[in-house]
Amino acid sequence: MDLTRRIFLMSAIAGAALPARAAQAVTRIAGPAFGSSWHAVLPGGIDAITAQRALMEEIAAVDTAMSPYRADSHLTRFNRSRDTGWQQVAPMLAHTLSVALDITRLSGGAFDPTVGPLVRRYGFGPIAGPGAGNPAGLQTRPYAIRKAAPDLTIDLCGIAKGYGLDRMVAALTTLGHTDFLIELGGEIACRGHHPEGRDWLVAVEAPGGSAAQRVLKPSGMALATSGHAANGFPRLGLSHVIDPRTTGPAAPSLASVSVLAETAERADALATALLVLGSEAGPELARAKGINALFLAVKGPAFQEIMTGAFARHIVR
Repeated sequence: MDLTRRIFLMSAIAGAALPARAAQAVTRIAGPAFGSSWHAVLPGGIDAITAQRALMEEIAAVDTAMSPYRADSHLTRFNRSRDTGWQQVAPMLAHTLSVALDITRLSGGAFDPTVGPLVRRYGFGPIAGPGAGNPAGLQTRPYAIRKAAPDLTIDLCGIAKGYGLDRMVAALTTLGHTDFLIELGGEIACRGHHPEGRDWLVAVEAPGGSAAQRVLKPSGMALATSGHAANGFPRLGLSHVIDPRTTGPAAPSLASVSVLAETAERADALATALLVLGSEAGPELARAKGINALFLAVKGPAFQEIMTGAFARHIVR
């Protein structure tokens, strides 16, 4: 989804959902991030330059730690190393890998931080290596990680963006901001209220268009959506999302999955895992674990909504 459409879904639709009030000044700042972009909305009159600088510093730090496209990143150095002993890395890399491995266990392997070489096999990523991965071969400490085999690699593209969004939220909070919304590559986190005094409202996009499938109040939670439509080879029925269990593109029984969670990091990884699990196992796991999710299941030319956890409580329309 391009930036203009994301702003429309976050702002124009949300603004129309409540009675009009006197317009209040807002500050909008934006920038590039992870091959995509970010956009933030804050009250007017803030120090926008300081806020933007703080957010860009967080993006740069995450990119330096976890980008698979940078030869100098901590992740790339680890992937290229043949050392099977403990290797010191940026604490944020060790933390994010630890969370990724938790989601791996929770999802029964539907989310796998060693899937990089399989993703590359289908033309969607830069991480080279042997075919199947082995998440059980990874261990983490607060400042270090290790692998059981020299050619084992890690790919955190399914979770790093969410972690980056959490860092951006923390950065604005540290600066003293209490009311803001940040969108990063389609993922959203907000705190407090809109400058007009109302709740923040955001939209989940309907598959294949700029219309809103649902408008909801995140209520301080992070929202992440994973789907098959954005990338891949849809005419061939091939998704860019790889199922580590089958070592091939995930079956497109779901058009998308949106997850509300306490952190964007967790929402990001869970959305991918549930999408891979599909229209039956995905909702089943979400119900069992109390995950707040909206599934759009493919039913012929239409889509069937399946909501789990407390997702329905956040729906405005």
